[in-house]
Amino acid sequence: MFWCTDTRLDAHDSRARGGAEPPGGWPAVTVIVPARDEAEMLPHSLPSLLGQRYPGPLRVVLVDDASDDGTADVARDLGRQAAGGVELTVITSQPRPAGWVGKVWALEQGLRAVPADVNWLLFTDADIAHGPDSVLRLVGHATTYGLDLTSLMAVLRTQNRWERIIVPAFVYFFAQLYPFRRANRPGARTSAAAGGCVLMRRAALERAGGLAAISGAVIDDCSLARAVKRAGGRTWLGLADHGPCGVRSVRPYPRLADLWKMVARSAYTQLRHSPMLLAATVTGLVLAYLVPPLAAVAGLAELATGAGGVAAAVAGAAGLCAWVLMTVTYLPMIRYYRQPMPVVLTLPAVAALYMIMTVDSARAHHRGRGAAWKGRAYSAPDSDSVAGT
Repeated sequence: MFWCTDTRLDAHDSRARGGAEPPGGWPAVTVIVPARDEAEMLPHSLPSLLGQRYPGPLRVVLVDDASDDGTADVARDLGRQAAGGVELTVITSQPRPAGWVGKVWALEQGLRAVPADVNWLLFTDADIAHGPDSVLRLVGHATTYGLDLTSLMAVLRTQNRWERIIVPAFVYFFAQLYPFRRANRPGARTSAAAGGCVLMRRAALERAGGLAAISGAVIDDCSLARAVKRAGGRTWLGLADHGPCGVRSVRPYPRLADLWKMVARSAYTQLRHSPMLLAATVTGLVLAYLVPPLAAVAGLAELATGAGGVAAAVAGAAGLCAWVLMTVTYLPMIRYYRQPMPVVLTLPAVAALYMIMTVDSARAHHRGRGAAWKGRAYSAPDSDSVAGT
C-alpha cells in the first residue's frame, strides 16, 4: 500500500488539530533552522515560522552555516519586520569538526542554544514554508498519539514542466523505498523521516545518542528516525496537507539539471555505496517499469502484423496488465499533487530517468566526488544512512 496518500495528520481528530490542550498545557517548542546561502529563500519561508499561531512558548533559532550571501542579515531583517510574538535568534556556525556533515553540525549548534527546560524541538529547512497552524497541529498530533518523532513530507513545487513530471515520481519512489505505514509501525525495521519538517521530543533525541549519533549521515532524516526507533522511540511520517496547516517547499527547480542534482546527490548513499545494490536497483527498475510497456507494445505490434502467436499474445497481455497496474498505483500521487491525469503516463519514462540519475550518483562517488550540496562534497560511505534494511 505504499502508493496510498492518506497517511497525513488526522484532520478529523480535534485533538490532533489542537482542539484540546495537552495535559499540562502546550509545551515550549524551539524551531531550529539550518541555513547555508539561503538569502533568496528566507523571505518566502522564515515569516511563516515567525507568524505561527501556537498557544505555547515558541522560539526560532536560525543557524547561519558559513553563508556567503548575507543569509544572517536577511534573517535578522525579517525578524525585525515580523508582526508576531515569536522570538528569533540568529547564530553563526562555528567551524565544522571532522566527521560531521554540514546540516547536522548546524542543527547541533542550534540545539546547544536551546534552554534546558524546552522539551520539544522542530527541525525544519530554510526552504520550507509552514502554514500558520503547522506547529499547533504537529504538537497536537505528537502529544495525542505519544510520538517521539513526527515528520511531514513537505509538498514540493510543481510549477514548471520538469517539476510536474519529476516531483510526483520522486515522492512515489521514496514511498516505495520507505512505505509510510510500515515505517510508522513501532516494531517494523523500516524507519523514515523527511528532513524538511521533523518534530522531536528532546528526551527521545538524548536517548538515541543526540545528533552526534548521526553526525556523519548524509541522509540525516532517515538516520535520525532509525536512531530514535532503535532507542525504543515511536516515529511517524506522513504527507503534508495543502491547506493552512501544511508545510511546503519554496525552492524552485527550473531545469532538469537542478532536479538531477537533488536526486543524484544522495541516490547512491541510499544504496550504501554498494555495487550489488546498485545492480539490483537497476534490474528492479527495468523489470518493474520498463519491461511492461515494452512487452505490451512489442506483443501487440506482433499480433497486429499477424506475425505473433500465443507467446506474443501472452507477452502483450501480461505487459499491458502490468502497465495498467503501475499506472493505477501512481494515480493517487498525481491527484495529491493536483496534476493533469495524462502525467500518470510518464511514469515509465521518469523511472528510466531515475535509473540514469542513480547510476550517475554511483559514478560520481567512484570518481571521488560523492554526495555534494551547497559547495560541500561527502565521499565517505555513510553506514547508517539507509533506514529500514
